[in-house]
Amino acid sequence: MAFNDHFRLSAHAVIVDDSQRVLLLKATYGARSWGLPGGALEPGETIHDALRRECREELGQDVSVRYLSGVYYHSAYNSQVFIFRCELQDPAAITLSTEHSEFRFFPLEELSSVQQRRVNDCIDFDGYVESARF
Repeated sequence: MAFNDHFRLSAHAVIVDDSQRVLLLKATYGARSWGLPGGALEPGETIHDALRRECREELGQDVSVRYLSGVYYHSAYNSQVFIFRCELQDPAAITLSTEHSEFRFFPLEELSSVQQRRVNDCIDFDGYVESARF
């Protein structure tokens, strides 16, 4: 990779409820797909700054960050994605931004294969930060 080449970085939160279902948000843009809370880093931000900012914007509340569980490369977006285990103080008080139309807690088996891998790595975290290419 040359010095002036660029690629994307994003940070996302794995938040589960008491039944180990995973919080996903439905986007109001692009393919209107379901995804983990979080998003792209802005210039000058750390991955933790971006994660907290994105979750505050998208969920209307702060998250508690527990640990980084994985870093995954997505070739379709030329993007490195940082996955963190997080918790919400009050999941019932989620207030979505205009970027998302709804939220829901999904059972793991209903997630895409990529999401399942990232979420399982996060939930089964053993102290070793995982990585993979998709």
